[in-house]
Amino acid sequence: MTDLPMPTVRSSSSGDDARATPRDRAPRQVDAPRSDAPLVDRFGRPHHDLRISLTDRCSLRCTYCMPAEGVPWLARSTMLSTDEIVRVARVGVELGITEIRLTGGEPLLRVDVVDVVRRLTALTGPHGSPEVSLTTNALRLPALASALRDAGLSRVNISLDTLDRAKFIELTRRDKLVETLAGIAAADAAGLRPVKINAVAMRGVNDDEVVALTRFAVERGYQMRFIEQMPLDGGHTWDRTQMVTQAEILGRLTSAFTLTEVPGRGAAPAELWYVDGGPQTVGVIASVTAPFCAACDRLRLTADGQLRACLFAQDEVDVRAVVRDEALDDDAVADAFRRCLAGKKAGHGIGEPTFRQPDRPMSAIGG
Repeated sequence: MTDLPMPTVRSSSSGDDARATPRDRAPRQVDAPRSDAPLVDRFGRPHHDLRISLTDRCSLRCTYCMPAEGVPWLARSTMLSTDEIVRVARVGVELGITEIRLTGGEPLLRVDVVDVVRRLTALTGPHGSPEVSLTTNALRLPALASALRDAGLSRVNISLDTLDRAKFIELTRRDKLVETLAGIAAADAAGLRPVKINAVAMRGVNDDEVVALTRFAVERGYQMRFIEQMPLDGGHTWDRTQMVTQAEILGRLTSAFTLTEVPGRGAAPAELWYVDGGPQTVGVIASVTAPFCAACDRLRLTADGQLRACLFAQDEVDVRAVVRDEALDDDAVADAFRRCLAGKKAGHGIGEPTFRQPDRPMSAIGG
């Protein structure tokens, strides 16, 4: 492992270490909420964010996500229809969901993705209509960005792990860097802002591009986010000793920029810093070395209709069976949400002796 000096960053809050916050500590267990209460788990964490996977298919084969030959796709018959997705989301919004992120696989491979966005943004609940965003590899954005904006999509998160064509081909097993960059530009031109760029930091692969990627984003008004590599690969080859840590990422960044902590993180997974005084920011999602489980407000719906309380959960609640049972009404869907929350743990447990990587790869869970 390459040794880098610990970064010096300017903090806008008091304390010896701006990253050692109560978010990193396990939440205290409280009495279970009433069956008719909003989406609050047994640790008192309210849940407002629903990640919906539209498909497990993908047009790339990223090395940290799946093997070169891919993974077995979900059977078409198991995939939720658009009506079923909207029904589950509607119940979630009525229970207090305020943000919906569409994920995959690659969500833009779903042929009716624009209609899905339009129908989700039309939902209403006690907090109004949800904000709907999307995580994508950007390959289909030149064709779809304007239609998605008109359907109500608010913004996009785009995966870009390298600016080097040869590395891109090696990482994704596809020669699509030019198309990815065109997709990013299309999102910006369509007004899907802020455009957030996500990069998984990998040792000996792209960790030498941390500064270049940040400069690329800052110069164009995008928001750069680096992600610690997590044990979610289809081949189960993740090795913590080879993971590029938040401290290393910040060490590289502070060699080129002045970073000032952005206050008010809330439940966001990324910890943010202003770059050279702002307004542009760079963030790090440090799920492994600086977990933010204590403030997690996310639930996940897989493309085949399973509710998950955590990326690393071993248990799922089958809401597909509920929505396909004509004898069951929306109260049963709401109960599925609550049963999912009832099993949510205090944290993901990475690093603990009992931790076991999920059987599903990331592409089948949804980002």
